[in-house]
Amino acid sequence: MSDDLAERVEDVLAVDAAEFEAQAKADADVLKRELREGTFDNHQSIVGLEYEFYAVSDGRWSASEDDVHALMRVPRRLLGLMGFEKELGLHNAEMTTSPQPLNPHGLRAQESEVRARLDAALDCAAAEGMRLVSDGMWSIPPAGESAREYLTDSVTDGGVRLATNMSNSVRYHAMANGPTAPESFRLDAPHVSLEADTVMPEALITSIQPHYQVPHAADLPHHFNYALRVAGPLLALGVNSPFFPADLYDEDVTGEEILVDGWDENRIAVFESVLNSGDHEKVAFPGDLDTVEDAVDRVVEDSTMVPMSVERGDRFDDDFATLRRKHGTYWRWVRPVFDGASRSSANARIEFRPIAGQPTVRDSVAFQAAFAGLMERLPRLDHPVIDLDWETAEKNFYTARREGPHGDLRWIDVDGDEVTGADLYEDLLVHARDGLRLAGCSEEEANYYLEPLRKRVEMGVTPADWKRARVRDALGDGGDFEAALREMQREYVERQSDSLLEGAFADWL
Repeated sequence: MSDDLAERVEDVLAVDAAEFEAQAKADADVLKRELREGTFDNHQSIVGLEYEFYAVSDGRWSASEDDVHALMRVPRRLLGLMGFEKELGLHNAEMTTSPQPLNPHGLRAQESEVRARLDAALDCAAAEGMRLVSDGMWSIPPAGESAREYLTDSVTDGGVRLATNMSNSVRYHAMANGPTAPESFRLDAPHVSLEADTVMPEALITSIQPHYQVPHAADLPHHFNYALRVAGPLLALGVNSPFFPADLYDEDVTGEEILVDGWDENRIAVFESVLNSGDHEKVAFPGDLDTVEDAVDRVVEDSTMVPMSVERGDRFDDDFATLRRKHGTYWRWVRPVFDGASRSSANARIEFRPIAGQPTVRDSVAFQAAFAGLMERLPRLDHPVIDLDWETAEKNFYTARREGPHGDLRWIDVDGDEVTGADLYEDLLVHARDGLRLAGCSEEEANYYLEPLRKRVEMGVTPADWKRARVRDALGDGGDFEAALREMQREYVERQSDSLLEGAFADWL
């Protein structure tokens, strides 16, 4: 770690928190005025996608079989060559697509951009003996290290605590050093407990984040409240992190206990437990919104862990730059966003954050398309699922975390009847399809985008189910849990090597 990073963290810690909060509140007044004046209104819906990956060894230069597909740190120069962005861990790489209109051409552009950029990135990574993996959580630590060591290793530089394997993001390092920082950041999940001096345990997880930009900012709350109701069912279809690295489990736990008691989407537990350590509740299933101004006020009222100075430039959204900075640590599973480099590009959008990285690009784009289709159709129809009470929507979300689509999820269908199981997904996917049709897709195009999700419903198998089945089979053959986990994870990477760009998860079944 460089002295420069420690100095920059110290600069952040010197920012006056009261002044930061006062400026964020003043920025909120500017933003709300622009919202009232219609600056954030646009004539069409826009879609985008954030897509996170982690890097593993491709096995060519591994010293032993145990090192095959072990986690690897991505050289910073390589990120630039790939055109990817850094994320929390040194093993991470993130792609953000160019926003496109929600129409057949825009959806094709999204899928093509992901494939084109990822294909080039895979070539760059291969030259270094690495492969980028699309997944919900890594489970084989770097060669010669344990996961616990990798996630908890830190140094003190001039009194500043720095995570050794974290990228040089001042914001994340500062979270462990501020006056309100907890004594430790704790990860809690069934049969897993880990304490670290920094937020580095969050680097276990990777995700996709579809964006949906609403045409009229005043309508954002109506769309947002529907997004809360689809969050549980879509999360359930996308569960993909049922296992932690083996050395993070309690010493006396058995493989069978891990299978029986473990959750299908531990990514949710990691993000919530680590970043909610101490007195802050930063990650949560949010409440319904009444007005677009309420969305702004929630960011202002959110607890501040890292007040950071802001340089204001000539961009339009520099007029509320401090509020934008505060928004950077406003983590909710569904999150409203307001920004734009110019008045003409100002936009109000919803970030949909529950979905883990998926086995293939096509599966990832399927979630993007499904979310966009639902946001296009449900509010326009005034679909009765809006009458599903918020407590049930929240319960659906955490049931999905534990059990995927096999849990007791509740939905109100178009006829106003409460339904579960296959009837829930029949109604949900029909309206996702109709939303894509409203956006100009042909029936064939709409069905193409949604087919990966429909296949999961028909087969009753999620990526988490696939992983569980392989570990269970290996344990049944007499293997120990760590060996079974490594065998499953290597098969996941190998299957993905042949299908990431052109295949679909259904091809694995």
